Amino acid sequence: MRWIDTLEAAAAEKLPEAVHRYFRQGSAGGVSVGEAVAAWSAYRFRPRVLNDVSSIDLSTTVLGTPVDAPILVAPSTMQRMADPDGEIAMARGVLAAKSVLGVSSNAGTRFAEFGAAGVPWWLQIYILRNRTITERMLDAAVEGGARAIVLTVDTPVVGRKEDDGQTVWELSQPGQFLANLPEGDWSDDDLDKADDLSPDSIGWLAERTGLPVVVKGVLRGDDAKRCADAGAAGVIVSNHGGRQLDGSIPTARALPEVAEALVGTGTEVYVDGGIRRGEHVLTALALGARAVFVGRPALWALTVDSSAGVTRLLTDLAEELDHTLCLVGHPTPGSLTPDLIVPS
Repeated sequence: MRWIDTLEAAAAEKLPEAVHRYFRQGSAGGVSVGEAVAAWSAYRFRPRVLNDVSSIDLSTTVLGTPVDAPILVAPSTMQRMADPDGEIAMARGVLAAKSVLGVSSNAGTRFAEFGAAGVPWWLQIYILRNRTITERMLDAAVEGGARAIVLTVDTPVVGRKEDDGQTVWELSQPGQFLANLPEGDWSDDDLDKADDLSPDSIGWLAERTGLPVVVKGVLRGDDAKRCADAGAAGVIVSNHGGRQLDGSIPTARALPEVAEALVGTGTEVYVDGGIRRGEHVLTALALGARAVFVGRPALWALTVDSSAGVTRLLTDLAEELDHTLCLVGHPTPGSLTPDLIVPS
């Protein structure tokens, strides 16, 4: 059995049940979270032959940052429930793999610590109803060395979870997930997600921070084009790991339409959700993604073996991608084309 395939079960033995449930669960009936992996495995390859694959090069850039392989770590909260060092342990693992780390705005680690750790990182942000809170968090992220802002747009309200028993919120302390909340007497209404976002929000973030803005939560080509027209440097094809609107289309099926809509715009395309194998990574790249994000597997790896586990996860997936590139007849991710992939 692949080491990656053992991670969730091993993590479940170490985590409190409520934390394991929080990490793995989707919203409502769990339809979208249940379909994610199978949607990638439903594609089939049309490999090329008689191509020189004696030297495979996985390296690329994401928004100008060099990475050893197009496999990045998605932002997620509650990492201090998985490892005492939380996001800093994740950051060390990502740095060793020469990748890029997505950092949740609900992280349990101060943004300044990521800059000190030396890892390239992007801040995932929710725009809150009280824009002052968001502005202060953005300023702290810029000061901490964030290289991009990832605007999550699929959360006007938090998707319904059907918990039974103790929840992760009852186990956690505010410092485990709200380390970057500015000091202030904030009300629940202040902290609610803004439900009045528009394409203008992209420009506002870019102007406020001076950083490229990536829009996360895009599942349609027309929405992707609106993001590009508004100045987005990238979009992440994502259904929030199946944690928002249950029944949302799998990202594996949404990606081709989004990538096609952004041809010629200069807007980079990324994808997350259900990617568990090198073959999945190759499929995503061939269908138009520049890189992929992995979320839950990184949490399992962090739980099981801290920083070393995260590094191994990323390097194991990269080795599988290297192997699959060779078999499909392409020496680099950038040479992949959509005609290599067909639906099953």
